[in-house]
Amino acid sequence: MLRALDIRDILIIDRLEIEFRPGLNVLTGETGAGKSILLDSLGFVLGWRGRADLVRQGAGQGEVVAEFDLPPDHPARAVLERAGIPAGDELILRRMNTAEGRKTAWVNDRRCSGEVLRALSETLVELHGQHDDKGLLNPRGHRAMLDAFGGLQPQLDAVRAAWRGMVEARKAVDELEEALARVRSEEDYLRHAVAELDALDPQPGEDAELDARRRMMQAAERIREDVARALAALGRDGAEGAAGDALRWLEGVGDRAEGMLEEPIAALGRALIELGEAQEGVERCLEALDFNPAELEQVEERLFALRALARKHGIVPDDLPGFAETLRERLAALDAGDADLEARRTALAKAEAGYSSAAEDLSAARRLAAGRLDAAVMAELAPLKMERAVFETRIEPAEPGPEGHDAVTFTVATNPGAPAGPLNRIASGGELSRFLLALKVCLRGNDSGLTMIFDEIDRGVGGATADAVGRRLAALAQGGQVLVVTHSPQVAARGAHHWRVEKKVADGATLSTVTPLAPEDRVDEIARMLAGDTITDEARAAARALLAG
Repeated sequence: MLRALDIRDILIIDRLEIEFRPGLNVLTGETGAGKSILLDSLGFVLGWRGRADLVRQGAGQGEVVAEFDLPPDHPARAVLERAGIPAGDELILRRMNTAEGRKTAWVNDRRCSGEVLRALSETLVELHGQHDDKGLLNPRGHRAMLDAFGGLQPQLDAVRAAWRGMVEARKAVDELEEALARVRSEEDYLRHAVAELDALDPQPGEDAELDARRRMMQAAERIREDVARALAALGRDGAEGAAGDALRWLEGVGDRAEGMLEEPIAALGRALIELGEAQEGVERCLEALDFNPAELEQVEERLFALRALARKHGIVPDDLPGFAETLRERLAALDAGDADLEARRTALAKAEAGYSSAAEDLSAARRLAAGRLDAAVMAELAPLKMERAVFETRIEPAEPGPEGHDAVTFTVATNPGAPAGPLNRIASGGELSRFLLALKVCLRGNDSGLTMIFDEIDRGVGGATADAVGRRLAALAQGGQVLVVTHSPQVAARGAHHWRVEKKVADGATLSTVTPLAPEDRVDEIARMLAGDTITDEARAAARALLAG
């Protein structure tokens, strides 16, 4: 609920404080007195886009502060949470505009953007009038209004869930189709490369092993003769035999040398062991150097094949086994892809059928709700002297989406036999106002947290029709808050709280003021609205009769 509005240096307002109350709040005054300035000021602090030249002439800056009561379950709290702004029991919006056009805004003393203000405004205030292009006159919102009226949230949730499932299933099919298309474009390459790799069957570390073996065989002929000569020098006819003979000779005389030969004998024993190990190593080398010349050719052929295949694929030879496995996996995925794709297409068809069924259920529920809404609006139109008009909620096929496949438009035909059309194209000013009021009364259900503003919605009507408008506005305000800018005495008389907007000239400056009216002052104001500038006793009597209801 809007609790207070504080305006400073905006257009022809120098300082103005208004405290609003629950129920029906009416603002009256002569044309041009400044009633629209109040709405401009409220729209400014709510972040609405409007006129740029708001600052009062001669002032450096203008400022508007709006205070709202914020119940615990008010939807504005979610907006504040997303913006990181603390929420309490009251919400204070403040916005300044310098003479140069620079705008600054605060919410509960926290700097914020115009985007945050506009998001808050959608939860705080709803404006209705002949230029209500953001509310009831905007067909883009009609489907949501019908769903709220019909209580169709469960069906809507089911459609949204089915839509998400269908989108995910379609994405899975598309991704696999794209992947398979990429793989199929290289299928011939994959099959040839895998066959080539399988035929060669490269092993980890094989390149280094082959290279070492090749270098050893290439060097074998050059070193084999020296290795054989060294083996002969170490054998029985060489070092081993001489050392053995020396050991036998020394051992034969050792017991007569008074121990002096013990260490030489031990050293020769160790030397013979080392000589044996050396001889075995040389023998193994000699055996390794003994190879078939055809083996060198085979090793070289294998080594060159590995390196050529590695160059072909732009990798090192040791990566060939892993590369081969990767290609095999891609080829296996291609071979299994058709079965997987068929499974995904089956899942997509199931998801599409689920969405279609849920959307059809929602469409059927919408058609039932549309019938109830049409009947309710028609019942409201009769007291508003529009019993010959026809209101119809038109439901037509639309592009499927997360909220179904229906386009919903509120249409009217103002006279029997006349073609029906959208509200804002068919109805005249006065008719449009009454249509909007009747529709709003029927759609009132979930708007208890909103302050509704009706800007001269009674324009073009009078007498009993204006009285019916006033009664419905009063009914609409029960349990909530409605602000009405009106020129109709019948509507003004239904207000629970009444303010008069006046324009005065002081010290050569034109200023607008807003005065709360006591009961007797209301009599004079409504009498003025009935009779004009000259207020007669008859006009006052008529005003009292209106106020008495």
